[in-house]
Amino acid sequence: MRGMTMLVAVADAERLHAALTYAAAGAAAGGAMRIHLHEGAVGLLRPPLAATADRARTNAGLPTLEQIFEEALALGVTITVCQSGLALAGLKLGEIDRRVEAQGPVGMLSALGDDRLVIF
Repeated sequence: MRGMTMLVAVADAERLHAALTYAAAGAAAGGAMRIHLHEGAVGLLRPPLAATADRARTNAGLPTLEQIFEEALALGVTITVCQSGLALAGLKLGEIDRRVEAQGPVGMLSALGDDRLVIF
């Protein structure tokens, strides 16, 4: 299975949830999955992680944003954030989950190789 890099380009927790869901599924199927959060999307990782539909997800027995984030990381999904996004959100890397790495656009694009790039 070809790897996939998902770029979350906007501060939309539902898009992040979708990216994490597909990344977790791809990792479970044996693919190398990466998610990169660009600029405004980085602020979505400020604890506690939450999305508008989390209550409905909980009621339906589906994972919340926090739960799918943890599941994706446990399955080996790599999550990176844009350094400018950290600055825009007023965050330092140490203030978000320690498993998340900083990476700029050049580094993200250089790491693509033969991966597919999907934008959320």
